[in-house]
Amino acid sequence: MHAAVVLRLVPDIADDLEISESGNDIDREWVGMKLNEFDDHALEEAVLLKERAGASVTAVALDGDGVDKLLQSAIARGADRVVKITYDELPPLPAAAAVAAILADAIQALGADVVLTGVQTPEDAGGQLAAALGARLGWPHLSAVAGVQPAPDGLIVRQEHSGGYATRVHAAGPVVLGVQSASQPPRYVSGSKLRQAIGVKPEKRAGGEAFAGPVAMVRRLAKPASGGGAAMWKGDADAVADQFVALLRERGLLKG
Repeated sequence: MHAAVVLRLVPDIADDLEISESGNDIDREWVGMKLNEFDDHALEEAVLLKERAGASVTAVALDGDGVDKLLQSAIARGADRVVKITYDELPPLPAAAAVAAILADAIQALGADVVLTGVQTPEDAGGQLAAALGARLGWPHLSAVAGVQPAPDGLIVRQEHSGGYATRVHAAGPVVLGVQSASQPPRYVSGSKLRQAIGVKPEKRAGGEAFAGPVAMVRRLAKPASGGGAAMWKGDADAVADQFVALLRERGLLKG
C-alpha cells in the first residue's frame, strides 16, 4: 500500500489578519503560516497505516515559502518520502478544482493507491479538495473520515455523520480520504528527530496545468461587523435573576 498525504500551509487565524488592497484576499506579507490542522490528522493517520500495515507514506505539498520545512517535519513524523509540486502562479484563494488538477498528475506518477488530506482548511471551508481530487483521479472519495483500519483486501474507513452517527465503509480499491480526525491525536515530534530531518531535500515534481474552467472565486472579503457588546449584570444571584426575568418579559418570552 502506498499512501500519499497532501499537506497545506494555511494562514494562522490566531494572528491579526488584514484585508489586502485588492479586497479579495488577506494581506499575506506578514501573516504567519502553519500546517492545516486537518492535514496534521491526515498525516498521523497515514503514519498509523504504515505502522499497522507496512504502508509506504509520501507527503506532498505545493511549492512555496516554508514548504521545505513543512515536508521535513513530515519526515520527522514518519513519512518515507517528501515531494513538492511546482506549478504556475495561482490567483489568491484558488479553487479546489485548480489545486486538484495540479496535484493529480504528480500523485498518479508516484503510484499512490490511497490519498489522504484534511477534510477542509480555512480557505477551503466547504471541503472541496478531496472531492475534486477524487474526480480528477477517477477514484471514489470519502470525507469526514475519523479513522482508517487496514483490511486484507483494502481499508475499513470510519465516516462520521451529523447527529452523532457513523458508518464503516469498505474501500476495496484506490480512494481519496478527507480526514477529519485521526485514530489518535497527532504525535509529538522530538527536537532530535526534527534536527535529523533538516538535511532531507524534498524531491521536485512538476504538477499538471491548473483547471481553467469556470470556478467560484472570492470577489470580496470583509471583517465581521462589530456588535453592540454585551450587557454586564451586577449584583448577587437574586439581583441577576431579577434582571434576567425582566429581560425575558421585555422580549415577550415570559408572561405574567
